[in-house]
Amino acid sequence: MRRMPHDTPRLLAFADTLADAAGKAILPYFRAQHSITNKLDDGRFDPVTEADQAAERAMLALIEREFPDHGVLGEEYGERASKSGYQWILDPIDGTRAFISGLPTWGVLIGLYYENRPLIGVMDQPFTQERYRGWMDGANATTRNSTHPIKTRACASLAEATISTTSPDLFVNEEAKAWANIRAQAKLVRYGYDCYAYCMVAAGHIDGVVESGLKPFDIAALIPIITGAGGGVCRWDGGDASQGGRVLAFGCERVRDAALTLLHT
Repeated sequence: MRRMPHDTPRLLAFADTLADAAGKAILPYFRAQHSITNKLDDGRFDPVTEADQAAERAMLALIEREFPDHGVLGEEYGERASKSGYQWILDPIDGTRAFISGLPTWGVLIGLYYENRPLIGVMDQPFTQERYRGWMDGANATTRNSTHPIKTRACASLAEATISTTSPDLFVNEEAKAWANIRAQAKLVRYGYDCYAYCMVAAGHIDGVVESGLKPFDIAALIPIITGAGGGVCRWDGGDASQGGRVLAFGCERVRDAALTLLHT
């Protein structure tokens, strides 16, 4: 199949426009009173807020106006089929639990897939004014208002690595045992940072993230950012992570190889 030439500058600029609109919709709700709804009715807590919904609506309106033939998969309002091969993958607030707790470790995730493969990713934290951008077409990653690329860091071994996961409660049964193997060998483990931890891998501050139970909108934006910075994202079996599931993000191959061995144990 002939590779389609992507208009990467235009698509990146539009992803920035989506991030700006989402941030504008979200910030009035952060550290302010607003309604919170639990998506689940089985005793567990999976919150959605007015801010999540307002941000996704703002992004959907822009996509419909600028790229009506593009598909969309959003956490709050579901899926619209693509007529062009392009699909925007939206998580208006990744880290809603942090958001409702007043913690600035949440972010707006905007991914663009072409024929089900990651192409562009943006993670925006409008409160701290941090934005991470990555693209697979040319493999690069930058931060807000900078053309200088960010890079993952080398790590000699898992024993020298800083590893993150959002919560150890993500892991059950054999997954919990696999995480215990990682935790026992890593130099340092940090919890609770959602999408922010992945961007710290891309920026060269930590070495890996281990998660389970991810949906496509949890990871779509982050794959181009980490890959563009020189790292990678895969499943625990080493396969394609673009649809979520059990995910390992890594800054260098030594961390990847050591972690995959333990995750399979």
